[in-house]
Amino acid sequence: MTPRHALAAIAVAVIWGANFVVIDAGLHDMPPLTFVALRFVAVLVPAIFFVKKPDARWRDILLIGLFLSLGQFGLLYLSLDLGMPPGLASLVVQVQVIFTVVIAALALHERPTRRQQLGVLIGLVGLTVVALGRTAETPLLALMLCLAGALSWATGNVVTRRVGTSSGLSMTVWSGLIVPVPLFALSLLVDGPEAVANGLRHIDWVTIGSTLYTAYLCSLFGYGVWNSLLVRYPTAVVVPFTLLVPVSGIATAWVFRGERPTLGTVIGGLLLLLGVLVTAVSRRRRPRPERDGLVSNPGEVFTR
Repeated sequence: MTPRHALAAIAVAVIWGANFVVIDAGLHDMPPLTFVALRFVAVLVPAIFFVKKPDARWRDILLIGLFLSLGQFGLLYLSLDLGMPPGLASLVVQVQVIFTVVIAALALHERPTRRQQLGVLIGLVGLTVVALGRTAETPLLALMLCLAGALSWATGNVVTRRVGTSSGLSMTVWSGLIVPVPLFALSLLVDGPEAVANGLRHIDWVTIGSTLYTAYLCSLFGYGVWNSLLVRYPTAVVVPFTLLVPVSGIATAWVFRGERPTLGTVIGGLLLLLGVLVTAVSRRRRPRPERDGLVSNPGEVFTR
């Protein structure tokens, strides 16, 4: 990988890692589901007028959006709103790589290699250590919602793998169509019209900045750059950069939130990341780039 592309991969990982603190900052006066709806309005407009619709059936586009966008981010934002520390969240969601391998084995009958099986086992042990080592300030419900978000993400990865769409960026944009209206309606039902109206009425620059950061830097810029790197280089060269995401997330939370990881989080986190690394780069032969950079192995997924 050239130095310029390596710097681009590092930049995307840092942006994605800081994303969790940025989301948490924007949640202070905004109902979480309304906040997700706003994020995807920003993803859709104006991009949907310039990005061609992906070569896939509408049913598949909406199904991918249901898991990769609505489910993943709806559950993540709820988790952060309920008290999930953003640094810890950036670590826990990496378990989606392991979940993807397991779901692909069950749904697509893609038998994982022995090395992937070992990676799954190591990762699950690490996740267990993280869960047991969490502090009292981390509610169990928030942790479970974060894991549910990772599970939704993994399910979306497998659906995307089955569909075999030809454009990752266009799928990111067009699959987002399913997010704003259902989540806004659900927020009205759960949070109440008054809370939603109050959040929108008193929206400030922190919330606006958080929305723009997550929509344009994380979703559009980050995904576009990452997908282009997967086109140019073997996945085993690109995927390890995702291990910088929780490093960036934990460091950002430490600097801006004073969130210091516990010993259990450190030990469990290292085991989890080791499991992710073993699982993600387990191919024995040089992987060939798929169309427009989509991965060809359920373990070869990334954070966005």
